[in-house]
Amino acid sequence: MGGLLGQVRSKEGNWELMSVFKEQTKRDWFILTSLVSKDFKLKYRRSALGVLWSVLNPLLMMVVLTAVFSTFFRFQIENFPLYLILGQTLFTLMSDATSQAMSSIIGSAPLIKKIRINKVLFPLEKVLFSLLNFVISLIAVAAVMLFFQIAPTPNLLLLPVLLLYVFMFSLGIGLLLAALSVFFRDIIHLWGVVLTAWTYATPLFYPVDIIPEWMAPIMSANPMYHYVTYFRQIALWGTTPGLAENLICLGFAVFALVLGYAVFRRQQKKFILYV
Repeated sequence: MGGLLGQVRSKEGNWELMSVFKEQTKRDWFILTSLVSKDFKLKYRRSALGVLWSVLNPLLMMVVLTAVFSTFFRFQIENFPLYLILGQTLFTLMSDATSQAMSSIIGSAPLIKKIRINKVLFPLEKVLFSLLNFVISLIAVAAVMLFFQIAPTPNLLLLPVLLLYVFMFSLGIGLLLAALSVFFRDIIHLWGVVLTAWTYATPLFYPVDIIPEWMAPIMSANPMYHYVTYFRQIALWGTTPGLAENLICLGFAVFALVLGYAVFRRQQKKFILYV
């Protein structure tokens, strides 16, 4: 009889835990969607073109960079404008996501001090918002493909896989930076320098074959090189990334996410003392 009673109580306890988990998940989802909606409205508030800027910006940058690098450097890259915009938009996704996530805890200090809230939602929201802007910017990529008559191939169905890799990687880096910047504010300024160096260290506007042989291992250790190459394979070259390339991309993403989340979770209780 006692054993039966214990089983009943155990089941009741499990139901209570599940109910609490469901309520917490619904609450977190509501907060997350509200934050994304707020950022979206703030970004395009008082803008005559509004969301159209997410399409025009990569197109205008592509035109400028194509003119510069086609005229002065004369890189012989087939379909250079598409080559350029693919790398540019994907790198911008990572750059915006990590930069905004880095300042998310400091920027949300008033809210963190007033109510009890799952702090991981703030960097997560910034990465999701950057992903949303990237999806909108894909209209610009489609326009370039249409203009140069580059037909899409079934390999483009792998785009969600690539976005999952980049999302995980950006979130991991964002969580790490968000935690560290609370204690060391200089990281906010230093990260801009790192991103600038990272831009030139990634073949966004130059062919990878101009890199000296001794730099090949360094390029192989650059996650964004693999993600940008993956994007060009499925959207420009019409090839299917192999298992090895997928494992490399996944490995970078998982490593960054595990490291970032571990540091963030360990330090988050101290945030309220420093923000």
